Amino acid sequence: MNWAFLQGLLSGVNKYSTAFGRVWLSIVFLFRVMVFVVAAEKVWGDEQKDFKCNTAQPGCHNVCYDHFFPVSHVRLWALQLIFVTCPSLLVVMHVAYRDDRERKHRLKYGENCHHLYKNTGKKRGGLWWTYVLTLFFKIAVDATFVYLVYHIYEGYDFPSLIKCEEKPCPNKVDCFIARPTEKRIFTIFMVVTSLACILLSIFEIVYLIGKRCRECFTAAHKSRQVMTNTMSSGSTLLESNVLKLPGKTPPDTPAPSYSVAIS
Repeated sequence: MNWAFLQGLLSGVNKYSTAFGRVWLSIVFLFRVMVFVVAAEKVWGDEQKDFKCNTAQPGCHNVCYDHFFPVSHVRLWALQLIFVTCPSLLVVMHVAYRDDRERKHRLKYGENCHHLYKNTGKKRGGLWWTYVLTLFFKIAVDATFVYLVYHIYEGYDFPSLIKCEEKPCPNKVDCFIARPTEKRIFTIFMVVTSLACILLSIFEIVYLIGKRCRECFTAAHKSRQVMTNTMSSGSTLLESNVLKLPGKTPPDTPAPSYSVAIS
């Protein structure tokens, strides 16, 4: 599998990611893809060929292997890496759509027209939702595959000896896995890196939602402050205009004389 092509496609995601997203992408390629390509595929190799059972019964070897390893770890991790990295391309595609729309708008109304987007790569509006939804999808994919590995193989351990009594085995036979300790280490490492990516995605979601809420509260506070200043300046201007109106001065009423008051 050509992982360099996938890395080249996702290299542009860094321009639109937060700090958490950049760390997530680094962990995916350095600690998951590189380890998978360089070490994991060679450690597993032809695992069915290396799976040995102490019986010569035809079909027993294949049945026992299929019972304990219905899906290969390597193929399962390959699917996980593909499903967890491809959603990031949606962000790149959304930005490309914005760029194309902005270009067509300028061709139609000229270069000096009003821009549709101040920055096509800024996470606002639909792009913000696209980015957040991809984070939720990546969390769901990693969590699903971590659970599948635990459920299919009944844990993350590789015992050196496996007891098999599936048909057509004549009785309970002993089967042996090649390099169980090495496979256990790589399995735990891939699970831990998956959990680390889940935590980073959760932190990034919290950061984006918190930042968005803070911006909304700040904008609402500024709008209320502007409205209050406008109302106060308007009332002051009205009072000054009333005082400046000609011929509207209140008449001077003379005080009653004492003689009138006594009579």
